[in-house]
Amino acid sequence: MKKAIMGKQKQQVISRFFAPKPKSPTQEPNPVPESSTPPPKISATVSFSPSKRKLLSEQLSAASPKKPKLSPNTQNPVPDPNLHERFLRRFLEPSPEESVPETSTSRKYTPLEQQVVELKNKYPDVVLMVEVGYRYRFFGEDAEIAARVLGIYAHMDHSFMTASVPTFRLNFHVRRLVNAGYKIGVVKQTETAAIKSHGANRTGPFFRGLSALYTKSTLEAAEDISGGCGGEEGFGAQSNFLVCVVDERVNTETLGCGIEMSFDVRVGVVGVEISTGEVVYGEFNDNFMRSGLEAVILSLSPAELLLGQPLSQKTEKFLLAHAGPTSNIRVERASLDRFGNGNAVDEVLSLCEKINASNLEDDKEIKVEAAEEGMSCLTVHTIMNMPHLTVQALALIFCHLKQFGFERILYQGASFRSLSSSTEMTLSANTLQQLEVVRNNSDGSESGSLFHNMNHTLTVYGSRLLRHWVTHPLCNRNLISARLDAVSEIAACMGSHSSSQNSDELVEDGSERTIVSPEFYLVLSSVLTALSRSSDIQRGITRIFHRTAKATEFIAVMEAILLAGKQFQRLGIKQDCEMRSMQSATVQSSLLKKLIFVVSSPAVVDNAAKLLSALNKEGAVRGDLLDILVTSSDQFPELADARQAVLVIKEKLDSSISSFRKKLAIRNLEFLQVSGITHLIELPVDAKVPMNWVKVNSTKKTIRYHPPEIVAGLDELALATEHLAIVNRASWDSFLESFSRYYTDFKAAVQALAALDCLHSLATLSRNKKYACPVFVDDCEPVEINIQSGRHPVLETLLQDNFVPNDTSLHAEGEYCQIITGPNMGGKSCYIRQVALISIMAQVGSFVPASSVKLHVLDGVFTRMGASDNELGRGTSTHDGVAIAYATLQHLLSEKRCLVLFVTHYPEIAEISNGFPGSVGTYHVSYLTSQKNKSGFDHDDVTYLYKLVRGLCSRSFGFKVAQLAQIPPSCIRSAISMGAKLEAEVGARERNTRMADAEGHEEHGAPGDWTGAEESILALGDLFADLKFALSEEDPWKAFEFLNHAWKIAAKIKLKAT
Repeated sequence: MKKAIMGKQKQQVISRFFAPKPKSPTQEPNPVPESSTPPPKISATVSFSPSKRKLLSEQLSAASPKKPKLSPNTQNPVPDPNLHERFLRRFLEPSPEESVPETSTSRKYTPLEQQVVELKNKYPDVVLMVEVGYRYRFFGEDAEIAARVLGIYAHMDHSFMTASVPTFRLNFHVRRLVNAGYKIGVVKQTETAAIKSHGANRTGPFFRGLSALYTKSTLEAAEDISGGCGGEEGFGAQSNFLVCVVDERVNTETLGCGIEMSFDVRVGVVGVEISTGEVVYGEFNDNFMRSGLEAVILSLSPAELLLGQPLSQKTEKFLLAHAGPTSNIRVERASLDRFGNGNAVDEVLSLCEKINASNLEDDKEIKVEAAEEGMSCLTVHTIMNMPHLTVQALALIFCHLKQFGFERILYQGASFRSLSSSTEMTLSANTLQQLEVVRNNSDGSESGSLFHNMNHTLTVYGSRLLRHWVTHPLCNRNLISARLDAVSEIAACMGSHSSSQNSDELVEDGSERTIVSPEFYLVLSSVLTALSRSSDIQRGITRIFHRTAKATEFIAVMEAILLAGKQFQRLGIKQDCEMRSMQSATVQSSLLKKLIFVVSSPAVVDNAAKLLSALNKEGAVRGDLLDILVTSSDQFPELADARQAVLVIKEKLDSSISSFRKKLAIRNLEFLQVSGITHLIELPVDAKVPMNWVKVNSTKKTIRYHPPEIVAGLDELALATEHLAIVNRASWDSFLESFSRYYTDFKAAVQALAALDCLHSLATLSRNKKYACPVFVDDCEPVEINIQSGRHPVLETLLQDNFVPNDTSLHAEGEYCQIITGPNMGGKSCYIRQVALISIMAQVGSFVPASSVKLHVLDGVFTRMGASDNELGRGTSTHDGVAIAYATLQHLLSEKRCLVLFVTHYPEIAEISNGFPGSVGTYHVSYLTSQKNKSGFDHDDVTYLYKLVRGLCSRSFGFKVAQLAQIPPSCIRSAISMGAKLEAEVGARERNTRMADAEGHEEHGAPGDWTGAEESILALGDLFADLKFALSEEDPWKAFEFLNHAWKIAAKIKLKAT
């Protein structure tokens, strides 16, 4: 008996890693559909058969017992080293009759497994989490994925590998799986025990169905997982765009000349941030590098990519490379075949009509408001004016979101924004990367980027908006000035609030005087501080719109908006309908007044209070889902009736105690509740009760019963409670659906709060760093950039007082190009980057790191720098590199006439200034060196001054860079020696050429006759060249010849002058 139990335990352990013992051949297998999920692969079947055990027992009993070898030290038996190996070999040897693996057609599934097979066939690309009791279980390959990602234990159970997590940890584990790039489906029981016990399925398993789908782009808008918007694994502050990309080949014959000839494809893009309702769209021609698409992808930072098939090979290759293992971007494909011959527009419009009809069918008030606000007309007008590729991408997005139930956001709750805006600058992919605008180039994180340096927001939705501001600087001077005025006023209020808490101050602003009110900053800072402690209300109102919000989140969002609105109402901002302007005695900036009025408008404040009055906050805090909505005669009547029915049954049960008191002759008899079981009658063990009383539980001295009347009453109460839950859920959904009529106003209010947070962040930045307010010239004036004591905004933070500032002066009608030379690592790239970053910051509406800045509104900022960006002339011979760089700069100066900062190690490029007199200046970053040695190499003791000065630098000090890069000293010495030889050879060739020219002059008489000023200048060049060669020549005789020739040239010039 003992051996049998031990064998059973071993069998259970081994079955976790190998397949279970197959069924007997005599058993009739259940047929399984051919489309069912294939079972896990099994390499071997292992078991202890009775015949093998008997044979092993006989062999052991027949063998003569041997005395074990004892250890001389401990006198304990010494184990045989081969014993364990022999045991495993015999243990794992399969039985002959059991070595045939099972097939899918011979397997009999349990009812639960059959449900899983059917669900998996229906959702093959989804990792399913199936609710079973108090746990969510994974089956088959899903269990292996869960074990690998979640670090949980997977084992064989019946027909499949399985793993499980507790139900209360659902949110945490779904987030981890989604963050790993999987599409997660939660399967819940669609019936309760009470309903099941009274239905036709009382003897079968619980009915189960897919209740929710989650991916990275839909997680924050989904039900049950958001957890108040905070996020457990870094989801909160990030945008989670779903970006759909489609393309088609373009006919190069229809394109123009020049850069357009490089376009080979036209790309359509639609990006949706489902949790905020933001939609961006656009269509553009792109080249074989897909640089335009790259700029869009870098700007949006999508969480998911939806690829419209068929897609060109280069486009798909680029997108898949961007969504590599390090980016953790999920990729899904969708076919465009159904949208051929212009059907995409019809598909989108039909979907919009269906959504509109289903939402407005029974609500006349919503119909009227929707018509007044022009939601349908505006959206249809937008769709009809979209390019055809964009409509195709939008149609794919619609169909994709239908499986999640979020397609309604595109038609009713979205704010559409074109990728090509006349008011915003579009930064190229190179610019975003090389200037490290949103991510650094070291590890790809936000730390050390321009956005990270500027981000002082207090809310996550403010941070998301600021990121958009930084990547899309403004191109409209009036909009930039409005932001700068708002930032200036907030910064001034910060100072006045710190110096005077009770009185207003007058602050000089040029020739004008503006009133600065400390009360405004007090209200603004208190509101933003309170919002920083609350949830992500931007995603909260979108979840309410999607009808996925919980009652606690609804209350938190409405209370946050109501608090902000009431606080801002203290500032007394009113709208003048006749003048169409805002009036306020405490706020001067027109932008601030507009934003504050949107938040504090009566429509927002009154509607928030109205919605909150319909909810029972105490019930939501207790988690009592059945006591959340406040009922009345005209509000949720069905819910009131269901509550009353439950109350009547409870009262009936409670009142039945009197009859039991009489029946048992116990005056003080009361119902007892133990472990959630109510209406128990507790009696002594020796008490006599009717035979039909049901014994529930007992103790040593007492027994607890349920009489038949109580059993029937509790059954009736369970059904009534289930009905109440159904009615309550329907009422809650109806209440959330009614929120859609207020969604536009609340969304605008939250967007205004985000903008106020961004402006407050920029004001905090300017005050903490002592930045200067940029001044923009009129649009009719020439383009210029004039920066005094400019600093790099990120490096200044790291170096603090050790950073060396530089001036910049570029003017379209003067010097509009700077050719910058200098030693490696001397600060050339830092200088041109800081000019670009200062320009971007200024057009964002921020103060900038300089003592003063005056500039024109720029249309774009373009960069080309570094080995990763195909640096001009890199990888070519010296002459080819010079030619390429020269031709490129000449094109920029003559054709584009844009402001140019051109860094080069080719001093010959400076000759281009002769063709553009007054327009091109030569500069270098200054340095100090020790006295040159005989070879002319000053690789030792180079001190970088990082100050930009006029003039060229003929050396790059590559050996100093090698020394800083810790190249072995022996390699550096060898390179110095080789460099000296090469320079001597080049110098010798130049001197020999010069000597040949001198001898030619001697043969033809005195130096040639020069006429005019141009000839005199050329003669001076020859004179100084001869002097240079004479000083550097080691042979005295050759040096004398150079001096003699120089003397003859000087005499000729003197004679010409007289």
